[in-house]
Amino acid sequence: MTSSDADRPLADPVEEGRRVVTVASSRGIEVRLFGGVAVAIRSPAASLPKLRRTYKDVDIATRREFKRPVEQFLSTIGYVADHEFNALHGRTRLLFTDPVNNRPLDVIIDHFTMCHSLDLRPRLSLEELTLPTADLLLMKLQVFETNERDLLDAIALLVDGDVDLERVAEVLAGDWGWWRTATQVLEKIENYAARIEDEMLSMGVAKAVKGVLEQVNRAPKGLKWRTRAKVGDRARWYELPEEVGG
Repeated sequence: MTSSDADRPLADPVEEGRRVVTVASSRGIEVRLFGGVAVAIRSPAASLPKLRRTYKDVDIATRREFKRPVEQFLSTIGYVADHEFNALHGRTRLLFTDPVNNRPLDVIIDHFTMCHSLDLRPRLSLEELTLPTADLLLMKLQVFETNERDLLDAIALLVDGDVDLERVAEVLAGDWGWWRTATQVLEKIENYAARIEDEMLSMGVAKAVKGVLEQVNRAPKGLKWRTRAKVGDRARWYELPEEVGG
């Protein structure tokens, strides 16, 4: 990678994601990709014609200790900070713009929080470039108002069969609300896949969804989970925050 490459955002968001993480790593800054770009990197199935989609942004996660270095680093490789947004939300999230390609770059700090909250701190250093595929899937399974992008990404991850289901089950068995959202999203995933004109793909998704549910159902549930389960749908179990991750 030449000096000019390191200082100018690339047009391809997937290659740009690789560039951001690689350059950050070379400077001792720990960041990992999540969202659609991460799925594109980790999932061969994401390139299948029936699952292929466009990526409108780049999303990275980091630890709080790297917040200031990340802000300084991004400004040196062609990004412009949204100072007003970052002043208001900078404790948990930062927003930057790639002025070359008119594309946002989102930074989350420590936790991914949308409808539910996922602690990423122990997960950031486990793999290169992206968060582990189990966490990428969990991020998709916590979106109550699921869109087509989320469904396509989740299908790609499930079809590849490279997801640590024990990790998924551990998280869902610890939070009834997330379990409730995830089981609904898995049903949406299966229904969406059934409409894809590819019988082998649809069958593969149905098998994968069944595997996830079986793993989750086998996982032991604690008192907190069982107590919340008794309340059920009578009380809302999810939040509806701003969207993070494309």
